[in-house]
Amino acid sequence: MALKYGLYHMAAKAKKRLCLSGGEPRKSRPEGNIISVASDGSLDSKGNPALKARSGGWKIANLLLVNQGLVTLAFYGVNLNLVLFLTRVLDQDSAKAANSITNWAGTVYLFSLVGAFLSDSYFGRHLTCAIFQLIFIVGLFSLSLTSWLLLIKPVGCGDVTLPCAQPSSVGNAIFYFSIYLIALGYGGYQPTIATFGADQFNELDPDERQSKAVFFGYFYCALNLGCLFSDTVLVFFEDSGHWTFGFMISMGSAIIGLLLFWLGTPNYRFFQPSGNPLTRVAQVFVASMRKWIIPLPPNGEGLYEMEGESAIKGCRKILHSNEFGFLDKAATVNEKDNLCEENSINPWRLCTVTQVEEVKCVLKMFPIWLCTIIYSVIYTQTDSLFVEQGAVMSTRTPFFHLKLPAASMSVFNIISVLVFTFVYRRLVPFIARFTGNPDGLTELQRIGTGLVIGLVAVVAAGITEIERLKRLNPDTSSSSLSIFWQMPQYALVGASEVFMYVGQLEFFNNQAPDGIKSFGSSLCMASMSLGNYLSSLLVSIVMSITTTENRPGWIPNDLNKGHLERFYFLIVILTAIDFVIYIFLAKWYKGINLEKKSIQEEEGNHSEDVTEEEERNPSEEQRETVLTITNTSVN
Repeated sequence: MALKYGLYHMAAKAKKRLCLSGGEPRKSRPEGNIISVASDGSLDSKGNPALKARSGGWKIANLLLVNQGLVTLAFYGVNLNLVLFLTRVLDQDSAKAANSITNWAGTVYLFSLVGAFLSDSYFGRHLTCAIFQLIFIVGLFSLSLTSWLLLIKPVGCGDVTLPCAQPSSVGNAIFYFSIYLIALGYGGYQPTIATFGADQFNELDPDERQSKAVFFGYFYCALNLGCLFSDTVLVFFEDSGHWTFGFMISMGSAIIGLLLFWLGTPNYRFFQPSGNPLTRVAQVFVASMRKWIIPLPPNGEGLYEMEGESAIKGCRKILHSNEFGFLDKAATVNEKDNLCEENSINPWRLCTVTQVEEVKCVLKMFPIWLCTIIYSVIYTQTDSLFVEQGAVMSTRTPFFHLKLPAASMSVFNIISVLVFTFVYRRLVPFIARFTGNPDGLTELQRIGTGLVIGLVAVVAAGITEIERLKRLNPDTSSSSLSIFWQMPQYALVGASEVFMYVGQLEFFNNQAPDGIKSFGSSLCMASMSLGNYLSSLLVSIVMSITTTENRPGWIPNDLNKGHLERFYFLIVILTAIDFVIYIFLAKWYKGINLEKKSIQEEEGNHSEDVTEEEERNPSEEQRETVLTITNTSVN
């Protein structure tokens, strides 16, 4: 199929535009009607060049947003109350439950690297999304069955009052197998669906390029709308002991999401996988070491690059950059490199500039990525210590004397995300007047803003904990301080996510080379993964240092005897240090420099004069003509 597209590309440059009806020239049509094939090299479900009017765009992207919302609803139906399931059903103490949940959540996001690798290298994004959604559904089915048959004994246990029987070792084992199967399915799916959604917009087209930037904001909104149902409905069922019913709702949501995903298959835009990137990276380092003593040409002149298309299948060429200059040795030509015959070139000795720059791009993004990990430590508290903190506060509401589940407070996080996403989009034109950037703030500026807001959120959490300890009720295990004191910390975390995670998605997707786009999206989730592991490590270190015979430590099982606020302020100090380092790295960073082609040239190369009706509903004969023009020209 790639051959068909390549031949078509050559023919379009060699021939004048022909009409699809018989080959007779038509009168010129108004501008806007001469657009047929998407100019970014995307294919349709049959492997032919994708027609713009029949594929991609907002119509199909909205279907993917719905799929994202449903799958996220299913995931957070398990994730939000998992810490309470561990303490109430599996009888774990607070510190062990917090570590268990952060380790599990970290594994979820670590599996994103697995999904991204398979997507970029072998399966393509569509098939990868489908496979990992199936794994996700199997995990949810296993969890529902295990909790129903083995763990929820007696029926209705695991609420505030009715304790559960001691779980069996078999039940424990199957439970952990199920939740880690869920981790694999959701982790492998998440970065791939983000990149697949972005694929539906042609970044060579100015209008679609702008839509692609907006898509990431809506993608994160869809994720949070899925969380909203889990926060406002499922947590009530699970908190009252109906754990199995909540898990089955999650499974049903995931199944509907997969069916909708397959429904859009005929209208998606597809990109072919580009092969194993690990091999390309290894070739660059090996070739650089083999030519270590060879001097570099000045200003990158004379470095090896293929004529025509890039050596990496389906990818644009990347222009030379000056950073990490020692890697340029891999593209330096000497007398041992046989350039007379292209097929005889040894890729372990001589690499193209694009291949070298692909490695450089990853190395340049790596320090920025490291600085985002401490923010994920902040974010993971919303699923662990924030929930435990809320569980020992007054959960009564002024309405009908209802009691709120502690996990339901994250609804303020979700509302904040939705509000700030739309507010920021409305403020972009105003901010652009001061920054000169049409997007308002650059991706790096938004990431830095997210760090600062996240820091303020943890300060608010620490202040809330101080006030909670002042209002302890000696007759109960909770404080008289209302759980609504947690609203600022949840809302501030939500606001920070809009800048941090949406900024990360855009940054890593835009800066990642074409051959590793899914890997770029997975870096955002890998940051969450290491943030969860770092949070778990911090809890363990703090508890080992602060626990003595006379002191229960900062985060004991009974939080009323601890000092959770000190742990929060420790995170504040670490975030402040991280932010200072980030500022220097953001100033140092230089973005990817892709070979540019004008959209007018690309559209001219890939378009035929067609009517609007023909563009929307091309016949099979017209499709044949688009491909047959190629053979006529080449022959």
